[in-house]
Amino acid sequence: MQNIRKYCAEFIGTMVLVLLACGVAGQICSDGVAGLIGTALAFGLVIVAMAYSIGNVSGCHINPAVSVAMLVSGKMSVKDFCGYLVAQFLGGIAGAAVLNFIVKDTGKLGTNALYNGSALMSFGIEVILTFVFVIAILGVTSRESNGSVAGLVIGGALVLVHLLGINFTGTSVNPARSFGPALIAGNLEGIWVFLLAPLVGGALAAIVYMFLDPKKAK
Repeated sequence: MQNIRKYCAEFIGTMVLVLLACGVAGQICSDGVAGLIGTALAFGLVIVAMAYSIGNVSGCHINPAVSVAMLVSGKMSVKDFCGYLVAQFLGGIAGAAVLNFIVKDTGKLGTNALYNGSALMSFGIEVILTFVFVIAILGVTSRESNGSVAGLVIGGALVLVHLLGINFTGTSVNPARSFGPALIAGNLEGIWVFLLAPLVGGALAAIVYMFLDPKKAK
């Protein structure tokens, strides 16, 4: 039953992330600097809200890249990893479906896009952005004393990577966040980049963090 609760929490958290943050991205993505800042803040604030609401249930990964980092660093079982992935992807799809029902415009679902049409460039950008985001998560969650501020730090890190990445790929750093809107919009072109690159970035972050601080990574 405890596992089911965790999976439900991950489903809800990812659904809320896509519904609210991708909703903001889709509505104001063409508003220049204001749109960029607003979108970045939306993603960060959703993470903060979810961290302090479902964090005590599932850890509030709501992102396969975070879950793969926890798996690599030995903080998660393979069984839970698989359960989290299913819940996160289903949550992303559900969030995008609800958003599409509200806006009735598949062009406003906050989908990602390849930078200048280059899969290689986009892959590299997403790996770097995800690496920065996930290593911040691993660092702040490595000490129980950081519990009261962890959500703020993680949300702030997500805002930061969005501020840089939005003008390149729209910033994914989260396969479930990218897949849901792309599926509902019916545009899966280049989706493999946004599925694979964040997982690579998350795994690399875990490996590097274990090298830097092996005791805290285990």
